[in-house]
Amino acid sequence: MIRKKGFSSNSICLLLVLLFTVAVSFNSCGGSGLSADDEKYLAEGRALAKKHCSGCHEAPDPSLLDKTTWDKNILPAMAPKFNIRPFMGDYVVRTGSAMTLEEWYRIVVYYKYSAPDKLIIPQPDAVKDWAIFSAKRPQHVDRAGMPSMTTMVTYNPSDKHIYSGSGKSGLYRWDNDLNSTLVKQFPSAIVDANFFKTTANPNGATITCIGVLPPNDLLRGKVININLDSKLKSKDSVLVTDSLPRPVKSACADFNKDGLMDYVTCGFGRDRGALFLLQQQANHQFIKKSIRAIPGATQVYVDDYNHDGWPDIVCLFAQADEGVWLFLNDKKGGFTSQNLVHFPPVYGSSSFQMVDFNHDGKPDILYTCGDNDDYSPILKPYHGVYIFTNQGNWKFKQTYFYHINGCSKAMAVDFDHDGDLDLAVIAFFADFKYHPTEGFTYHEQTSPGKFKVHEIPINQYGRWISMDVADVDQDGNPDVILGNFSVGGKGLLNQKDYKPNWDFFEPIIVLKNTLPKRP
Repeated sequence: MIRKKGFSSNSICLLLVLLFTVAVSFNSCGGSGLSADDEKYLAEGRALAKKHCSGCHEAPDPSLLDKTTWDKNILPAMAPKFNIRPFMGDYVVRTGSAMTLEEWYRIVVYYKYSAPDKLIIPQPDAVKDWAIFSAKRPQHVDRAGMPSMTTMVTYNPSDKHIYSGSGKSGLYRWDNDLNSTLVKQFPSAIVDANFFKTTANPNGATITCIGVLPPNDLLRGKVININLDSKLKSKDSVLVTDSLPRPVKSACADFNKDGLMDYVTCGFGRDRGALFLLQQQANHQFIKKSIRAIPGATQVYVDDYNHDGWPDIVCLFAQADEGVWLFLNDKKGGFTSQNLVHFPPVYGSSSFQMVDFNHDGKPDILYTCGDNDDYSPILKPYHGVYIFTNQGNWKFKQTYFYHINGCSKAMAVDFDHDGDLDLAVIAFFADFKYHPTEGFTYHEQTSPGKFKVHEIPINQYGRWISMDVADVDQDGNPDVILGNFSVGGKGLLNQKDYKPNWDFFEPIIVLKNTLPKRP
């Protein structure tokens, strides 16, 4: 049953008159000169938003999006979470709602009329050149087949080959001339591979299969171990676990020190998901436990972060409650959690690394945000690459930001061998219409915390969704491997009247570091 709590048709009309009054006075005065009643109304809306929205994530400030996006996209999408339903340009309250209709209208007015008319996007401060790179492309590309849907690229230090995954679930191995060979078909698209060596498996990989690519809560994801050198394709792999909600990244360690390898995997999901611990038992079966049972786990690393001899976990969550969390091993089979950095739910967190930029022995955070396939697919001034410097006691301070539309991943490496860390950065949701060269940028650190940004002109070769850094040609210099997810269906192209002009068929390219060969 649908009902409006305590509202007659007359009271609804009076409320709409009040909304119109606030709108007119706010717009005519440019956000100033409001009456005391109007100021009180907006203050009540701000308090209600903080109360109700912060239950699931950091309450977003109205300034993060424009009025139209709040009014037409975000608020109608959020209303059902409070048992309120958009209806013919208005809202109705269902039984069991967390608030009255009048309270919801106060939130609507607060966001709609406190937000700017449009967002101001920073202008790039970069040079367009090749810096220290040149492009190496596959010699043989099937241009009569399906467009490239590369979902992963990574380098295997054991056999010194590049591996890639495709949206059609194939795992491919690439030789030095960028010729590919199909290694194996997996149950679904491969989005992550971690390589390992054991006596029984000297060239092994842990493969994460996402299940279904678009956002969903289906339990079809799997983690599988494979022997890459096995000649028996029917016996080359072992299932670690299945029934995962859209897993996107995995890592391994013996978390309870029982001599058996365990795993942690990011079940991103959509509305449901979790960071999972896969704990190996004596019979080599795995028990699945939730470490943090919320959706959005997207990238995970394992290390002994508090130097107590036990493996810990750090994970980026990128759905609603966005931020980086540290999970310290309690030595009893569980973890204690601590939030390191927190972000509003419209940021679109996309990647991070724990890396010591200033060589003080404390890990800093390299972070990107720019995932733009959601309720607010507009260019945003806070999308880009960040560095948060560790101040001690796991407190972090932002010390670097460079705006990149739709930024999706950054990796810190000393590309030019000058003793400091540079950055390789990709943007899957770049401003392709007006600024396509921001799809890949090289940030050359010129002095502590200062970077010269190079836009490398490779936008015509593909749309980069995945990246790895390795010395591919064994010349002592780190190269960059890029994966091309070329298709752009509904939701993946956010700019109207834009027709992609990148290469639709090359699965990968390599940006070769052209510095002199090093021993």
